[in-house]
Formats: sequence, C-alpha cells, structure tokens
Amino acid sequence: MLTNLDARLAPHAPAVLSIFRVVFALLFLCHATSHLFGWPVAEQQAPVGVWPYWYAGVIELVTGVLIGLGLFTRIAAFFASGTMAFAYFTQHLPKGPIPLVDGGEAAVLYCFAFFLLVFTGGGAWALDARRRAGAATATRTRG
Repeated sequence: MLTNLDARLAPHAPAVLSIFRVVFALLFLCHATSHLFGWPVAEQQAPVGVWPYWYAGVIELVTGVLIGLGLFTRIAAFFASGTMAFAYFTQHLPKGPIPLVDGGEAAVLYCFAFFLLVFTGGGAWALDARRRAGAATATRTRG
C-alpha cells in the first residue's frame, strides 16, 4: 500500500540512487588510493604486490571508478562487495564477531551497499542508464 509520502518520493528514487552510488564510490576510492599511493592516509599504503592489501587496492580502484561513473555498475559492485566480504572475514572476524568491536564496520557497510547496487543498478545518472536508453532507441528505430 502506497502512502502519500511514497508517491511523492518515488519519482526521485533513481536520482537519489545515483547520488548514493557516487558518494560510496568516492569513499571507496579513498581506500584504494590509501592502499596504492598512501593518500590520504599514508599508514595504509601497501608495497607493490603485497597480498592481499595491494591487490585489494587495485580492485578498489577499478571498481570504485566504474561504480562512480555508473559503468558496468552491477558487475563492478559485485566484485567490490565480494572484496569487502573477503576483507571482513579475513581481517576483522578473527578479532571477534561484532563489527563495531573488531573494526570491520566499514567493510560490512561497503559490502552491503555495493550488494544493493548489484540489484538496483546505478540509477538515473549512470552511464549504464544512457547505454540502455541508447540501445532501446536503436532497437525502436530498426523495428
């Protein structure tokens, strides 16, 4: 059952989803640049090739850029979500089962935020949305 508030907010959901996607991607890119380049937090920089930190940084960089642009959003979000699940289970869970206590709260939040994008896509302002719109237009003009 839709309420009046639902009806008023529903048209804005695709745009807000795009804002959500971009914000999470930018925050994720901060993790990538910390792992790879020591910016903005130099203590997190991993030497080239060190497992799993440097490789996680590469995955975070590639998926963060793709998600931020909204290009191949669902696939990139799937890999980003898996990376964060791996990070939680290997780095945080051994310290205890409660994310707030074991330092894994950010990993869990990123994991589920990206998991959401696997199912919702990138929203109205994603390059994926433009690709789909272009493909639909091309299909209509041929038929």
